Amino acid sequence: MLYRPIGKTGMSASIIGLGAEHLDHKPYEICEEVIHAALEAEINILDLFMPGTAVRENIGRALKGKRDQVLIQGHIGSVEKGDQYHRTRDLAVCRPYFENLLKSLKTDYIDFGMMFFIDTEEDYQGAFETEFIDYVLKLKEEGKIRAIGASSHNPKTAARVVETGVIDLLMFALNPAYDMLASDTELGDAMEGRLDASHYETINPERYDLYKLCESRGVAITTMKTLGAGKLLSPDFTPFQKPLTVAQCIHYALTRPAVVSTLIGCSTKEHVWEAVNYLNLSEAEKDFSEIIKAGRSSLSGQCMYCNHCLPCPAEIDIAATLRLLDIASLDASSMPDSVKEQYDALDNTASACIECGACEERCPFDVPVIERMQRAVELFGS
Repeated sequence: MLYRPIGKTGMSASIIGLGAEHLDHKPYEICEEVIHAALEAEINILDLFMPGTAVRENIGRALKGKRDQVLIQGHIGSVEKGDQYHRTRDLAVCRPYFENLLKSLKTDYIDFGMMFFIDTEEDYQGAFETEFIDYVLKLKEEGKIRAIGASSHNPKTAARVVETGVIDLLMFALNPAYDMLASDTELGDAMEGRLDASHYETINPERYDLYKLCESRGVAITTMKTLGAGKLLSPDFTPFQKPLTVAQCIHYALTRPAVVSTLIGCSTKEHVWEAVNYLNLSEAEKDFSEIIKAGRSSLSGQCMYCNHCLPCPAEIDIAATLRLLDIASLDASSMPDSVKEQYDALDNTASACIECGACEERCPFDVPVIERMQRAVELFGS
């Protein structure tokens, strides 16, 4: 397994994580099978948003004696209404559900206290302009949560959450189809497969700017809907000319700025193995670029960090260089020190470019790499 540091928390996450949604309403034996398979594969991060006591107790039972092997994303504000999960900022309602989470998991702390489902203006106000945020901060002060996170599907609202400076971790709905949705598209329609291919054309700048903002602020991203609820794997539902594989979806997410882990929903041990097999595949087997480019000339000129441009005779990590350039370009006048430090730590910076053009010949997205390298030298000074 490979691990990535989670922002400034001092914790690190496995690049493949476990989303527990598909364990809801399953018998204990299934929960145990999936969780133990994940731990055996050295997966160390698990997201648990479901408010039902049964699934929480099943997961707690499966983790008995193994609690210290896993980082848990536990959600604050996820409650039940009828037989469905619901979100609320009412402390009289959400406080008992968080206390139940601790009790059900037989633990006295949650690693990441996730403010649940902040998508709308109403969600934002409820989370940050009421006593809800005071409760979350108190939980951290008391050690009942180690760090604060939030979950969102909306890039505008998520960016506002990041800019508060409160969170260390953002769980965000991220995959290549969502990243190519027009800004005014209802994500629920995409999640239900109600959109045809015409809705997926170019990179949504609000989403990409969010990823870059997170990296510049030291906020890590864990991804949900990495497989598009399975629709990206289906010939019948994919918005692309052919379906992606599990590995291609994972690779896409892991090559976005700030992403530390892909949370894959699994309901069998075989699903866990399929996700973890990503680690055994070649770069060619993980490559997503040709599929998402097909028929989308509007992607031209946009670096997708796919590394088709390599090898570089000057041994420049082109994707890493252009990723840092993209982040720094958000606001070159106030570039975060961390971005400059990452750039300076590269084995070879843009100034080593010999302008041979081999990278541009190989790039499937027609990125003007030489021009971007010159811009990097101007911006970073080397």
